[in-house]
Amino acid sequence: MTRLLVLQPDPSDPIGPLGDWLTAAGAELDLRRLPEDPLPGTLDGYQGLVCLGGGMNAEDDTKHPWLADVRALLATAARTNLPTLAICLGAQLLAVATGGRVQSGDSGPEVGAALVAKKDAAWTDPLFADLPLMQDVMHFHEDVITQLPHGAVLLASAPKYPNQAFRLHRSAYGIQFHIETTTQVVQAWADEAPQMAATRPASAFDTETLDRNHADIAETWQPFATRFVRLAEGALESAPPASLPLT
Repeated sequence: MTRLLVLQPDPSDPIGPLGDWLTAAGAELDLRRLPEDPLPGTLDGYQGLVCLGGGMNAEDDTKHPWLADVRALLATAARTNLPTLAICLGAQLLAVATGGRVQSGDSGPEVGAALVAKKDAAWTDPLFADLPLMQDVMHFHEDVITQLPHGAVLLASAPKYPNQAFRLHRSAYGIQFHIETTTQVVQAWADEAPQMAATRPASAFDTETLDRNHADIAETWQPFATRFVRLAEGALESAPPASLPLT
């Protein structure tokens, strides 16, 4: 059994369908709801790490001091090539933990269903190669990754904010968007953040519209989740190093 550590920084963003996709692919999930559940002291015994999203800033250690420990785990996972999938806030935490920069987006929030586009490097990436050129995703964030960590490979982009998905080292992935949401979760976010929701037409949060959006997301991203489990179990070869070591 492929054992994945799943970190949930915020009760408003549960693992949702992504958890079903991962378990259907054969993974066993060790879900830690933070900060109530303790973080493991080591990543030994895990074949992969998933970090979900949340409403806090990636460096808001004053209000959420445990974020420093999450960043440390993500940095360790990236350094040791433990397959990692970091989503929205998770991607921002991964970026900050490894030398990138996260700031409030100067073009306003990114909200609702959208498309992101593969970059050239994605066509040979183990997880991204089989994705379509344009991928359906869900956005709901104000902070953005303004600078990728040194050596990170950009895998997907969008006109408003370019750093939508990246790979660090051989197998640590950050995605600025959501693939784990449900219609009910997005509607709850819209209710809790009306100013952000108001940047989209009200119809964007209709149940019928969001149900259709999530069906499109599942079609694209469930196979991606299966590939992530294959990567974690060693059945899928990770990406080669971005550059050859100096000799």
